[in-house]
Amino acid sequence: MSRAKGRSKDDDKAASKAARKARKRRAAGGAPMRRELVARLLARRGDALVVPGLGSSAWDVAAAGDHPLNFYTWGAMGGAAMIGLGLAIAQPERRVLVVTGDGEMLMGLGGLATIAVQRPTNLGILVLDNEHYGETGRQKTHTHHGVDIAGMAAAAGFADTMRVDAGDDADAALDLVLDAPGPVIACVKVAMSDDPLVLPERDGPRLKDRFRQALLGAVA
Repeated sequence: MSRAKGRSKDDDKAASKAARKARKRRAAGGAPMRRELVARLLARRGDALVVPGLGSSAWDVAAAGDHPLNFYTWGAMGGAAMIGLGLAIAQPERRVLVVTGDGEMLMGLGGLATIAVQRPTNLGILVLDNEHYGETGRQKTHTHHGVDIAGMAAAAGFADTMRVDAGDDADAALDLVLDAPGPVIACVKVAMSDDPLVLPERDGPRLKDRFRQALLGAVA
C-alpha cells in the first residue's frame, strides 16, 4: 500500500477515527436536512436560472416550488454542471445555480476542469453530499471514503470553493453560491432522509420550451 511522504500508520489511524466520528455525528442529525437547505437557497434566488441534478436534487427543487426558470434533468446523470456552464456563458447577466448531489457530480468530474478554464463569473454550484447514491439503493459514493469534490474544484482553478461538514453553519455556503464571483462550488454534507417525492414535469420538450419562453420571451 502506497503512503504519502511523512505520513505514518498512526496518522492514518487518527484520520480513520476522525472520519468515523464525523459519520456518527451525521447519523445523529448533525448535518442539515437537504430539502430545508434547498428551500432556503431558492427563497433567495431572485431571477436566477436553476439547474437541478437528476433524482433527489430535482425533487428538492420541485418541493421548494416549481418555477419556469427551473431546468430539470431527467436521466442526464453527470450533466447538470455542464448544462449550468452553457447557460452561464449564454446568459452572462443572469446568475446560474446548479443544485446537485455527490453521486451526480462524481459522474461529471471532468466538467469541473472545463468550468475552471471558462471561468463563468455568474455560475454557482451547490453539491448536496449525503455520501450515497439515493436512486439506486443507497450504495456509498466515493465521498464516503474521503473524496473531496470541493478540493478537486479548487485544484482545477475555481474562483472559490467551500466544504461544509456536519455541525458547521451552511449559511456561508448559500451566500457563496448565490453571490460570490464564480465559478464557485459549495459541497455541504447533508443527512440521509426519506423525503416524499415531489416530481416535476417529465415532458422534456415541454420543459425546454417553458424554460426558453420564460428566459427569452417572444424571441424564443
